[in-house]
Amino acid sequence: MLFGYVIPYKEELKIREYNCFKAYYCGLCKVLGKEFNQLVRMGLNYDFAFLALLLSSIDKTRDQSKAETCIVSPIKKKPIVQPNRYIQYSAHMSIMLVYFKLLDDWKDDRNFAALAALLAYLLPVRKAKKAYPEKYSNIKKHLEKLAQLEHSKCDIIDESADAFAKLMEEIFVYPLLEDEKTVRVLAWLGYNLGRWIYILDAFHDIEKDIKQNQYNPVLLQYKYDHREPIQTFIERVREPMEISLTFTMDNIAKSFELLDVKYNQSILENIIYMGVRYRMEQIMNKGAIKNEESL
Repeated sequence: MLFGYVIPYKEELKIREYNCFKAYYCGLCKVLGKEFNQLVRMGLNYDFAFLALLLSSIDKTRDQSKAETCIVSPIKKKPIVQPNRYIQYSAHMSIMLVYFKLLDDWKDDRNFAALAALLAYLLPVRKAKKAYPEKYSNIKKHLEKLAQLEHSKCDIIDESADAFAKLMEEIFVYPLLEDEKTVRVLAWLGYNLGRWIYILDAFHDIEKDIKQNQYNPVLLQYKYDHREPIQTFIERVREPMEISLTFTMDNIAKSFELLDVKYNQSILENIIYMGVRYRMEQIMNKGAIKNEESL
């Protein structure tokens, strides 16, 4: 399972809004480098920038930006949101998920590139686990459940998607939130976002998984036969996949509307109502480069 699907729709963002989103993205990147090491900054993607932005935007305290240089822009300064507890939290969650993803790649495929990358995450993941031991334990539990379903060749998409959705539900609930309604709404938003990511990723990987003979619940549920042309199969499953994804996007939007967003409303609306739909249409209709990880 890869990440990087939750993106803004740039064409509809005002320049100041786009710069604000980039400021959160860069702020998260800076925290990764400062808290852990420079190499783990390569694992940053849009999904965790969105998490940092969302959690920061429902807090009463308005974030501050500062013009700074960075590793990819050592001369020209750009606005960067200064660290807050939500950016710190998102950085720790990013470390955990990327670590488990690399570990899974090594165990399943003996991917030596993943093994080499794991070295940069060994100390950071210990630090992240120490900071959020319960989150680490629950994330590991959900990933183990997902691995069991994949190894048993589960042929029900919703069942596999549910395991990943519960993982994202765990991540989206910041542990120190006190308002029970906000906790419930964030949990439901995270759950549906996780479900959407999993199903979209499975659809996106159909051709690759057929060629590499890898697990994909879409292939199993819709009874793919190697005698059927791949494009014919994709066209056959496109409509039910799109219906399921659209239903899930609707749940994401309804959850978002229940949140008391204090800042960055237009940026978040752009991502929720346009960005995720644009990403889905890219992949469903003509494919897209997976994991747009940088701005």
